[in-house]
Amino acid sequence: MQPKWGIQGMAVAPHSLASQSALAVLREGGNSLEAMIAAAATIAVVYPHMNSIGGDSFWVIHAPGKAMGGIDACGAAAGLATRSWYQSQGITGSIPFRGPIAANTVAGTISGWGAAFALSKKSLGGRLPLSRLLEDAIHYAERGVPVTHSQSALTEKKRAELTPQPGFADTFLVNGKAPATGSVFLQKRLAATLRQIAKKGTDDYYRGELAEQIAKELKQIGSPLRLDDLNRHQAKLINPLHLAHSVANVYNMTPPTQGVVSLMILGILDQLNLRQYAVDSPEYVHHCVEATKQAFKVRDQFVTDPAYMQQHGQEFLSPAFLKTLADKVSSQKALPWGAGRGPADTIWMGVIDSEGRCVSFIQSIYHEFGAGIVLPKTGINWQNRGCSFSLDANALNALEPYRKPFHTLNPALALFKDGRSMVYGTMGGDGQPQTQCAVFTRTAVYGLDPQDAISRPRWLLGRTWGQTSDSLKLESRFDPSLVKQLKEMGHDVEMLADFDESVGHAGCIIREPSGILRGGWDPRSDGAVASF
Repeated sequence: MQPKWGIQGMAVAPHSLASQSALAVLREGGNSLEAMIAAAATIAVVYPHMNSIGGDSFWVIHAPGKAMGGIDACGAAAGLATRSWYQSQGITGSIPFRGPIAANTVAGTISGWGAAFALSKKSLGGRLPLSRLLEDAIHYAERGVPVTHSQSALTEKKRAELTPQPGFADTFLVNGKAPATGSVFLQKRLAATLRQIAKKGTDDYYRGELAEQIAKELKQIGSPLRLDDLNRHQAKLINPLHLAHSVANVYNMTPPTQGVVSLMILGILDQLNLRQYAVDSPEYVHHCVEATKQAFKVRDQFVTDPAYMQQHGQEFLSPAFLKTLADKVSSQKALPWGAGRGPADTIWMGVIDSEGRCVSFIQSIYHEFGAGIVLPKTGINWQNRGCSFSLDANALNALEPYRKPFHTLNPALALFKDGRSMVYGTMGGDGQPQTQCAVFTRTAVYGLDPQDAISRPRWLLGRTWGQTSDSLKLESRFDPSLVKQLKEMGHDVEMLADFDESVGHAGCIIREPSGILRGGWDPRSDGAVASF
């Protein structure tokens, strides 16, 4: 596959309609933030198994000549979400993945849209109204959108598990079955909710008429969330974490996300001089996997809500600390590996406009279809991000009221020393830092174009959907000799399909100093690059 080219603007998303929504805004003179709001609204409608307006989002933003920026649109745990509350529900082991009691954190993504909208007007001269930015999403929700194979297949896979949850069958099934690929999928209640946001503004979701309705519905079905939890939520403008790599300054999201993990992996590999090995060689994959193990150990020991952390995430990116991790990597032998965090359903999207303003964005409901609940009037599918909390008071991510949950989400952005800029990312839980590693090293270290970097076979250390093994999973397009050598190094290898969705839906855009844009989309997704 060849990369896509552009010069006036480019967007990439795991669903083609979302990238087209962003492109339409760019063509109308909108900036990258405005384009991403449009794409975020559309993807929430057309890819409902992967994300929704009942989830969270994170943004990493760069405008030439301005400081790096970011938006943390992550919701905190409900005030009622205590260990004693779960005990009163008969739950003492772990928080269930599904149902109203899994819907225990505020959905922050709409506040992120609002923060981006305000920032666009204040700093980038944004002029398009919110109603225009949500126009495509409202149309697709009201008039319908063709069901993708991904949505149909995943709905069928999770149908038995999720059918008992409030609102799921009425929203996502047709006569008790998964919708057929290519059939028209309508979400009229969601369309009305988006119209309300377009008319009243994003704040209505948290402190207005819409907030009151959402809180009422959540309480009715048994969630611990209340109106006060929505009222107190605000998106935060943050300074992203920064890795000084030998070829680029690389940026990612702060905790409670695992953005620091993605940067640590790249920093460890830089310390190990990864470029001495051929791209996609056994040595290349081995070192990427071993660097991942070291970064994951740090994550599982330290990364949580930053209000509860003893160290700032930036401290883990110092050259001295990264060297201590690099020194633990054996070039010949795989280290043992324990349990990972597991899968998650998410979307990543990127936009760069004609002025070189870059946005790397990620939006999620955690597991496929989140908590599996759909609010009866507003049509919102709520996330289950809070099931990542522990009911063990001594755990790193122990449940506390108003605490932010650990997030696998992390959008990435790089500014190269030669003047290029790049946005990149993926969905996929534990796989996010690993696929980011593949995309960054293949483009930045080895000079591959974005499409080649994404299309090449990938690996995943850890669990995928419906699996409990934490093996090293490889797409079957890897050379058999590579598989054999990795096994000889001690890796517990399992094989995946040729283009396996479990390794993520990645995307990447690179902008040259001349303004030329090159983009790559993931053939494992329903995505596309849109440019002009």
